[in-house]
Amino acid sequence: MDAAQIRDKINRNSVPRHIAIIMDGNGRWAEQQGEQRIFGHTTGVESVREVLMAAQEIGVDYLTLYAFSTENWNRPEWEVNALMDLLVNSISNEIESLNKNKVRLLAIGDLENLPEKCRAELMHAIDKTKHNTGVRLILALNYSSKWELTHAMKHIARDIAEKKLIAEEINDHLISSYLSTAPYPDPELLIRTSGEQRISNFLLWQIAYAELHFTETLWPDFKKAHFFQAIIDYQKRERRFGKTSDQIRPSQPA
Repeated sequence: MDAAQIRDKINRNSVPRHIAIIMDGNGRWAEQQGEQRIFGHTTGVESVREVLMAAQEIGVDYLTLYAFSTENWNRPEWEVNALMDLLVNSISNEIESLNKNKVRLLAIGDLENLPEKCRAELMHAIDKTKHNTGVRLILALNYSSKWELTHAMKHIARDIAEKKLIAEEINDHLISSYLSTAPYPDPELLIRTSGEQRISNFLLWQIAYAELHFTETLWPDFKKAHFFQAIIDYQKRERRFGKTSDQIRPSQPA
């Protein structure tokens, strides 16, 4: 079954507004091809394009991609440098396409500590696409949930010390407002490729009620059909948010 046939099975009335993806398996894919790991990352850029187009086709509003974690700095220096170069070139090369498709680029993470060239190119692309009204593509760069939550707690503590806030005002909504994702709705669906079944320090607060979809497919092989199938899987789930099934199902007339 091709991607269009799978897409046509999707209920357009219950498409997730926000989907997050852990793009995993680039290195393993490259090794299977007898290539260096960076070849997998380079090939994976095409999967980003495919998924972005798929999101546009079915009306997804927000797409967050885990592009580089704070832990990724621990990888070999040559791989980190190659990833940064790839990121700079990819962002620069995609601006025209993003504008053509009305995609707005955004980013979350410790952006101030990205390499200057990378941060400058990212900020340039964000500025050039800021008026676009289509899919919001959020890149998680130099990001981790532990970093984000620590950063938020420091700011809350500072505001309490400066008497802008009192401890009794702290609740889940206030904490959410201090996170880097504050302007965006929480993801309803999290997809992870490559067969790994862990969250890897990604959006831990925000995915409290997200549905999780794990696939064996390595990221460079992840295409529109896989994305649409994840949506169909999502639509088969019963999202109860702590309630019982009877509470969320429409009552039947007597």
